[in-house]
Amino acid sequence: MASAKTHEFHILPASPWPLLGAFAAFGFAAGAIGWMHSFWWGPWVFAIGIGAIFLTMFLWWSVVVREANAGDHTPIVQLHHRYGMILFIASEVMFFVAWFWAYFNASLFPSAAAVVGGVWPPKGIEVLDPFEIPLLNTFILLLSGTTVTWAHHALIEGDRQSAKQGLWITVILGMCFTALQAYEYSHAGFGLAGNIYGSTFYMATGFHGFHVVIGTIFLAICLRRIYNGDFTRTHHFGFEAAAWYWHFVDVVWLFLFLSIYIVGSHFGAAVHPAG
Repeated sequence: MASAKTHEFHILPASPWPLLGAFAAFGFAAGAIGWMHSFWWGPWVFAIGIGAIFLTMFLWWSVVVREANAGDHTPIVQLHHRYGMILFIASEVMFFVAWFWAYFNASLFPSAAAVVGGVWPPKGIEVLDPFEIPLLNTFILLLSGTTVTWAHHALIEGDRQSAKQGLWITVILGMCFTALQAYEYSHAGFGLAGNIYGSTFYMATGFHGFHVVIGTIFLAICLRRIYNGDFTRTHHFGFEAAAWYWHFVDVVWLFLFLSIYIVGSHFGAAVHPAG
């Protein structure tokens, strides 16, 4: 009786996954840096880091699923999970603010940023047409936001079949977005290195693309859990967290499309004429 649980909190046992995740992230970052600097070990360390990250995700999330199914995620624990997800998304907002800041600092003050020709976009840069692939990707993400909301409401109503259909469509749309962005990058007339336009463009849009990939994986796991019967009408925070994350990705893309693809790329030169 002395060891009986008398509270609603979940006391976590010792776990190796945070430590493995930290080493995996370090290997990923070190390998990426080494690869960019053409060190022979860069691609290998990068691949190992990526593999370790996916292994950590699978093992750690498996534990979380077992905890949820065992009833460890009480209402108070779910509330704290919501607080944690909200704070995580807030930190992600500030992460993207940094890239927007870098982009607008160079575009609004091109001479101070030593931009070629003193205009934005810099001379010699052939910008991407925002009304081709970027506009198509905008429609794709907006549509995916509606389908993930459809799936969420279907789950709340107990319509698991519609929830599956909505999530399937969302995952496929996320994969289409990634494929189109990869195609766009492969046909761009400028690279990451050599000019501040390419650096800020690829860092902002590339990190967003990375978040789309993570969100797609997140939603695919939720889809698998629905097939396994894990979620219920009142107990599905894992799905809610994925939906919140996906809506965040949608909103960030709208700002990227409007500010970087349209305004920054096509109207900067008119605001800052040469000379």
